[in-house]
Order: sequence, then structure tokens, then C-alpha cells
Amino acid sequence: MGARTAASDPLTARPYAHRGLHGAGVPENSLAAARAAMARGFGMECDVRLSRDGVPHVFHDARLDRMTQRTEPFHALDTGTIATLRLKGSDEPVPRLADLLALAGTTMPLLIEIKSDRGPRICARLCAAVARELDGHPGTAAVMSFDPVVVRWFARHRPQVRRGLVVSRRDRWRLLPGRGMVAAIASARPHFIACDVRDLPGAAALPARLGLPLLCWTVRTPAEKARAAASGAQIIFEEQP
Repeated sequence: MGARTAASDPLTARPYAHRGLHGAGVPENSLAAARAAMARGFGMECDVRLSRDGVPHVFHDARLDRMTQRTEPFHALDTGTIATLRLKGSDEPVPRLADLLALAGTTMPLLIEIKSDRGPRICARLCAAVARELDGHPGTAAVMSFDPVVVRWFARHRPQVRRGLVVSRRDRWRLLPGRGMVAAIASARPHFIACDVRDLPGAAALPARLGLPLLCWTVRTPAEKARAAASGAQIIFEEQP
């Protein structure tokens, strides 16, 4: 795949709000956070998990207790029950991925991080469910994951969907140093890389050599924003840059 410039590539043309623009009364990964990001011309990064009945929802954590009044694992609830929940500090529901895609339309680009912490069988079900939702989406949307297996699934089954590998040298369970990083990229065949901003500028070298667009997460300070800019990386930010 040929490299595109940031200006010409709709995927990297604008910053992404990490889980939307959230704050007091506007929870992360909510439609309110998505509307706030859209109103300011940003894209949105979000997370997806499967309900018990196999519907992808926009939710980060494996368990419900941080963001709702329930304490079960997210996957223990079906879509009907999830629809009755409200995100803490708000009247916002937990959105389905379909709801977010409908809101984003052709206006707001989305980065969809696929959580693969429930084993390969459930991971494949989640990938397939997300792929079905994206099949009819007219706007800019890409999937990404720390798990090369997820990225490889999309390379095989939905090659037209933009796909990215998320990497970090900071956490042991995400460690892909040296040749391991090269092997992961060769295996997953990503269209872009999303790295930990703290790993810049070093982490920019390999994507640049391979002609892959680079995004970085999670930018929270002016210094981190400057580091990203110096490395040619588009930002996924937690606070307004």
C-alpha cells in the first residue's frame, strides 16, 4: 500500500478525541461525547465489546462497575438489559456501535479499538460483528487493536476496512520490541500504526520506513502534542489540544 500524506488521508486528517470529548456530565464512549467531538471538528476513538447476544457496544472496560451501577462483566448482559443502563453521572445510555456509526455518518471519522481479552473464539465473533456494522457505513472508520490476530482477521475477511496495530513498549503484556515489532507488522498487515506517545520519537522510525501512517495516544499535554507533531504523528487526545 502506498503512503499517503496526512493532509490527503481522511484517516489522519484531524485529531481524535480519546473516547470522545468527555468531562463533567458527559461520560466517555457516550453519544454525548461523540456529539461534542463532532461539534469541534474532531474524530473519535472508541472501544467495542460484545453483549451476551453478540451485539457490539461502545464500552471500554471488561466489567461494568466503573461506568455504571452494575458490577457484572460486560459480556454477561444482553442488549435489552444494557439498554436500560445509564453511564455514571449522566442520563446517557451505553451506545451500540450501530448508534455511533449512525451519528458519525460521513461527518466524523472513527477509530474503533477492538478488545480481544476474551479468547480467540469470542474475538472472532466480535471482529465479525464489527465488520457487519461497517459494511454499510458510508463514512471514514478504521479498526485497530493491540492484538495482531484482530488486525489479521480484518486483512483476511474485510481487506477494504482500514486497520491499525496499536503498540507500546511501556507495558510488558504489550511489548513488541525490535524484530518482534517487525514480525507483528508483517503478520498483521496493518494500514497504520498507533503508538504510545511516550515512545516517540523512537517509535516513528519503523512506520516511516514502511510508509505507514502514524497515530499516537494518549496525548494530554502541550509537550506531548509537540512531540507528536515533531514525529509526524496524528494525535488521539484526552484533553482538548
